[in-house]
Amino acid sequence: MTRLGESVAHASELLDQDLSSDKTVELLLAETGSRRYLDLTDLSAKEQAELIASRTVEVLPGVDELAGRIEKRRAAGKGLGIKLGIDPTAADVHLGHVVPMIILSRFQRMGHDVTLLIGDFTAKIGDPSGRTAERPPLTDEDIARNLAGYQEQVRPFFDFEKVKFRQNSEWLAPYTFPELLALLSQVPVSQLLQREDFRNRLAAGSGLTMSELLYPIAQALDSVALECDVELGGADQLLNLQMGRKLMELRGQQPQLVVTMPLIEGTDGTGAKMSKSKGNYVALTAPADDVFGKIMSIPDRLMKPYLEAWTEWTDAEIALATGRVEDRSLHPMDLKKVLAGEVVAALYGIEAAMAARAGFVAQFSKKSFTDVGTLPVVDVAEHGADSIATVLSKVLEFQPSASAARRVAKQNGLRLVVETEGGQESVVLAEAQAVRPLAEVVAETLAEAGLTAGSGGVYLKAGRKIAQVQGV
Repeated sequence: MTRLGESVAHASELLDQDLSSDKTVELLLAETGSRRYLDLTDLSAKEQAELIASRTVEVLPGVDELAGRIEKRRAAGKGLGIKLGIDPTAADVHLGHVVPMIILSRFQRMGHDVTLLIGDFTAKIGDPSGRTAERPPLTDEDIARNLAGYQEQVRPFFDFEKVKFRQNSEWLAPYTFPELLALLSQVPVSQLLQREDFRNRLAAGSGLTMSELLYPIAQALDSVALECDVELGGADQLLNLQMGRKLMELRGQQPQLVVTMPLIEGTDGTGAKMSKSKGNYVALTAPADDVFGKIMSIPDRLMKPYLEAWTEWTDAEIALATGRVEDRSLHPMDLKKVLAGEVVAALYGIEAAMAARAGFVAQFSKKSFTDVGTLPVVDVAEHGADSIATVLSKVLEFQPSASAARRVAKQNGLRLVVETEGGQESVVLAEAQAVRPLAEVVAETLAEAGLTAGSGGVYLKAGRKIAQVQGV
């Protein structure tokens, strides 16, 4: 049995136990957390490829090709050359940024060679992926400052001592205009305009600069210069990564394999990508208690993708744990506390994770919403005839009201919470109920669930936002 197999066997035993127990959770965090440092060189080429693929959106041309490339390099006594490009666009990063670094760590521990490509040249252009407008270029000082912050914050998830650093200004800065024209003559404009974000901006009448249009070419030249076996990138980078394959073929090189990472949804449950601009992120510099509390605030449906993104759990372990939630042998809150503990333990250690767990239980789990403090109030006498979407817009500042409310409801983030003497009962509201009158929905929901308002009252919860419903 491999070292990973032994760890999985032990963790599976713990996952069958009581996950509301602090002792069980502490043992589980120690077991799964130790995998972040586990030597994976004893896995077969197929097992390595499958372990990588289990956390990706796509492996192109395919998982079998990845396994074959690993086997070929092994026969030559070498590891794969793995590349990830980083455009240091901000000094502070969040959990969404660590997803590819966790995969890179796996590649490292499998015995492969990782190169981090610092896009000091392309950062001055600005990657337009997913943008609705041109991104301002960065100065050399901006890049140096942001890179230092990035490396320090991501360090808990990745060993920077075992990596090669390259800067794409090495080959892009001396690239001549005649060379560029010769290259562009082989790349159809239609291929560059396949990008959905480009098409959307042009259709909306927004500007699209030539520097942005050439960004995929610049990134592809990085692949030609480094000639790695595999390049990682976000799912929104797919066309850029495929351009790398095309230019490598044009230069007579063996095309790189492409591994795309999922784009992580934000903590607010609205379906938007995790980002600082939307405030739906978990900062890597946040205190342990804040990280724990932020994870505890997520909708239940995000537990599975978050376990996949930020832990070293296997698919079988995630299926076992989430299956126990579905058959109600494990309360969703207990699994969420484990997830929050995993993230805090990765950043600050197990002792900090258990302390944050204890602090959360003391502060929230044994309290009702009446103990939280002042909450917005929705009076049925005043707002009963308004749709829930309108109420959310007026009271909880959802904008635009109807689309935001329906999106939250569609993702099971819209709930009616009733506090009774026995605790809290939460009822998920359907998407159609988001556009119905508040008074009707509250009355019907309470009647169907056989609930009555206790001393704690009735609350409308949309994502992380809560309002008290009065006059029920």
